[in-house]
Amino acid sequence: MVGMRIKRLRIEKGFSINELSEKAGVSKSYLSYIERGIQQNPSLLVLSRLAKTLDTDVEDLLDQTEKSEEVEFMNVDSEWIGLVVDAIKTGITKEDFSYYLDFIKFKKKNGGKD
Repeated sequence: MVGMRIKRLRIEKGFSINELSEKAGVSKSYLSYIERGIQQNPSLLVLSRLAKTLDTDVEDLLDQTEKSEEVEFMNVDSEWIGLVVDAIKTGITKEDFSYYLDFIKFKKKNGGKD
């Protein structure tokens, strides 16, 4: 579980929940929800902020076992996950991604015509 991984890293780094919250720019209550497993699917932006603050990367936060199980469950291969992580690292927002996805759907619906 990603929350348990974040909590473990936070404790290893010697951060209180307040300190990590402030340094990562994530609300204390939201971070608490993640750590306690109430919020099980934090956005990649939040994970990216937490990873940076904890001197790690998003892939490390997602822990290989959980990542493999999640990919299997969603039937998404690891290359897709890597592409999404790369997109986030280059600054693509959820809004940008949604826009591109809508554009691709539009193009396919119209047979590739503008």
